Amino acid sequence: MRKELDSLGEKEVPDDALYGVQTVRAVENFPVTGRTAFPELIDSYIILKKACAEANMELDKLDPKKGEYILEACEKLYRSSYDEFKVDVFQAGAGTSFNMNVNEVIANKALELAGKEKGEYDHIHPNDHVNMSQSSNDTYPTASHLAIIDISQDLVEDLKGLKKDFQDKGKEFSDIAKSGRTHLMDATPVTLGDELLGYARTIERSFKNLETSLKGLYELPIGGTATGTGVNTPEGFRDKVVKKLSSEYGFEFVSAENSFEMLQSRMPMGNFMGALKNLALELIRIANDLRLLSSGPKTGLSEIKLPAVQPGSSIMPGKVNPVMAECLNMISFQIVGNSTTVDMAVQAGQIELNVMTPVITYNIMESVWMLNNFLPIFRGRCVQGISANRSKCKEHFESSVSLATLLSPKIGYMKAAELAKESNEKDIPVPKLAVKKGIVTEQEAEELFSTKNAAKSKYDTSRGEERL
Repeated sequence: MRKELDSLGEKEVPDDALYGVQTVRAVENFPVTGRTAFPELIDSYIILKKACAEANMELDKLDPKKGEYILEACEKLYRSSYDEFKVDVFQAGAGTSFNMNVNEVIANKALELAGKEKGEYDHIHPNDHVNMSQSSNDTYPTASHLAIIDISQDLVEDLKGLKKDFQDKGKEFSDIAKSGRTHLMDATPVTLGDELLGYARTIERSFKNLETSLKGLYELPIGGTATGTGVNTPEGFRDKVVKKLSSEYGFEFVSAENSFEMLQSRMPMGNFMGALKNLALELIRIANDLRLLSSGPKTGLSEIKLPAVQPGSSIMPGKVNPVMAECLNMISFQIVGNSTTVDMAVQAGQIELNVMTPVITYNIMESVWMLNNFLPIFRGRCVQGISANRSKCKEHFESSVSLATLLSPKIGYMKAAELAKESNEKDIPVPKLAVKKGIVTEQEAEELFSTKNAAKSKYDTSRGEERL
């Protein structure tokens, strides 16, 4: 063990640890979940610290020798072992504990590279050198923005792939007419393809909402330091850092238009979480539709078949369940819950600072992380393997009493309603009953109630685009 000193006094730190005294205090103070920061947040923080050190060196604020060791330390720590980052995701407000964890790890790695002993902070100090021109209050939200943008790129690509999967299935099933359902009751016919193309459009709208809200995170709080005034930062510091981050990530980041607002408010992060929640709500709806449409196989709707990926029961032989859709539901429920947490944290900012940023960041990143892990599996093991039960769709189409709607222009709503009622009571399909009653001829019935006419859509299902 080695002894380190901070403003509260002395603490023992494991001799081989790169973290220091403030990290030890945080580990003792917050033994909450055992969950630590996502690797993307750690890496974003390291990239940010490197950019800040470079800016301080260029502005003649940071000693070049010390700065070079800090830069080398950042390079060696980036995408390396994350074991040194010990602070629980539920921690001190504003992320001060985690910021200091990062500062200490970089400082001690720099000291090691300089041939000094860990903890010899007279040479390279976590606060004075690694944290120069910075505060937890501007670095934590900045690193959070960077990490969320980074981790969300895969999500957007996965959603684009999911949209294509539904489009492909929509085109494949464009000729399969079936009964529509509103209020879960028989409604005018649709094609199975149209249903799935509707899902494709929903997914497209969802990832476009995500992309729009992500752009709100391009504005970075760095340079505001403690309260937005930029105290202890040299002229030009924030713009230099933002430019370096833009070059590193390949996005057009900008300095905060109003640093006070960027420390007070977490609205951009709240907007992105809102887009995630809306995506989750739509995924729940679509997953539930897939479960309903595949229900059976003998006593449910059974209009589609989902791939069998595992046995469905420990007691009922041969049972297969829609487990991939069920898992997507559970993930989406968790995201909705995460959104509630973020909502509460976003409104909890007070005066110059929202100290709840760590819980906002964690819940957003967990939401994205779960989807990143599961959506590729859901696509491959569920959506891409959907098959149509053509005979069941045909049966439902032909037996739907809502076919009487097609007669309304000829005989009026009330007479069509009477025909539908009689069809249901006597269990005679509407087309046959209409011919029997002399309302239409067999030839007229064949044309009127053909799948092409009855389930016609304003969408060109061969392209998945709307015909205008």
